[in-house]
Amino acid sequence: MKNFMWLLKWVLKAAIFFTLFAFALNNQQDTTVHFFFGTQWRAPQVLVVLSAFAIGVAVGVLGMVPRWWKQRREATKAKLSSLAAQETLMAQTIQAPTTHGL
Repeated sequence: MKNFMWLLKWVLKAAIFFTLFAFALNNQQDTTVHFFFGTQWRAPQVLVVLSAFAIGVAVGVLGMVPRWWKQRREATKAKLSSLAAQETLMAQTIQAPTTHGL
């Protein structure tokens, strides 16, 4: 069963690779991207699509960074308060019993 899953993973990876390779071969014609003020960029179409995808991923990751930082701060704060509560509980249980002078 383990060998079958390993083989299935490699078949899936190969299928994805060959699909993307065929996409790149079918989109080799030059494309012109027009920017502002009359500037333009000429490149193969597959490179333009790949660049747009990479820029989109980068913008998405950068958009998520503040939320990740906030969640990390909240998790650290929760962990510290949990440790403080645990230390308080330990201190209460370890206290010496009070003597009544007998």
